[in-house]
Amino acid sequence: MSGTTAAPKRAEVDARILQLLSGPFTDIESVRTACSAMRDLFAQVKAEIEKVFVGQTIVVEQALVALLANGHVLLEGVPGLGKTLLVRTLATVLELPYSRIQFTPDLMPADITGTSIVAEDPVTGRRSFTFNPGPIFAQLVLADEINRATPKSQAALLEAMQERSVTVAGQTFPLKSPFFVLATQNPIEQEGTYPLPEAQLDRFMFKVQVPFTTKEEMSQVLGRTTTEKSTTPRTILNDDMILKAQTLARNIVVADHVQDFAIRFVLSTQPGSPHMPEKVAKYVSIGVSPRAAQSLVSAAKVVALIDGRYAIGFKDIVAVSLPSLRHRIIRSFEAEAEGVTTDAIIRRLLEALPREAEA
Repeated sequence: MSGTTAAPKRAEVDARILQLLSGPFTDIESVRTACSAMRDLFAQVKAEIEKVFVGQTIVVEQALVALLANGHVLLEGVPGLGKTLLVRTLATVLELPYSRIQFTPDLMPADITGTSIVAEDPVTGRRSFTFNPGPIFAQLVLADEINRATPKSQAALLEAMQERSVTVAGQTFPLKSPFFVLATQNPIEQEGTYPLPEAQLDRFMFKVQVPFTTKEEMSQVLGRTTTEKSTTPRTILNDDMILKAQTLARNIVVADHVQDFAIRFVLSTQPGSPHMPEKVAKYVSIGVSPRAAQSLVSAAKVVALIDGRYAIGFKDIVAVSLPSLRHRIIRSFEAEAEGVTTDAIIRRLLEALPREAEA
């Protein structure tokens, strides 16, 4: 009997949450209630992920922010840090169909998108072409070691990321929403790899760096993975809830002075711009595009939402500045020679940028 009563209770909870996130938002109180519900849901999602994926709180938060902002993530870190485990855990907690594509030099675009095959009708014997969908048709896709595949295969994935559809033999097949790609790459070993061009890197909303675990975190990892104990996370969200949360995030308010701050921040990365500080100019070869500004504001809206607020502030722009811009700024020769990283450049830009525009 317990099994028959649990499902309706879960369904009732899901229906109530969907109603809260759907609106209509006729007054401030309804918006506050929806933001508060989203804050609680986000905390539950994080808690379930952390039952399996030890530490890396910032990595988990940034991946979830990109998902709710309808973007994609490039995870960069050495092998063995749990990038694949994170994606599998996300698939369980978010109840999304999951697929993994291992990028290798011999991977073909059809291995990603799918291909048309000849099928024979057992009754009539008539033959026709039938489309066999590839792994890209999952809603949560892990592109493992994306820089090991040829540019042609990389382009097949990145086109699907941008267009949210796949075209095979002149026929277009839409991808089901939400559609979320997490790609991984190893920053150390570059032999036999095909680094992503800047135009393709720009398709990722975030580039998230996965650091090494601490001593305490490694102790927890060993305790969980070298014994018979195992933990299965609960499902907290589903695709309908994620879509409603994405819509709610887009309706978060951006005040004029905050939007102006984001615009000046983006312009400060561009050489020759009056907004670029002189002390940073020699370190930047090419600045970021308007797509970076879109990523900044969209991600900042999610940060405000999961904090229970219905308007973004300066701190939200700052919070997403590193993952939003670090893969979009192209350093100059001087920066590479002096060992100045893109993260250091972004921090210097923020230090020099006034919160309010000068009159």
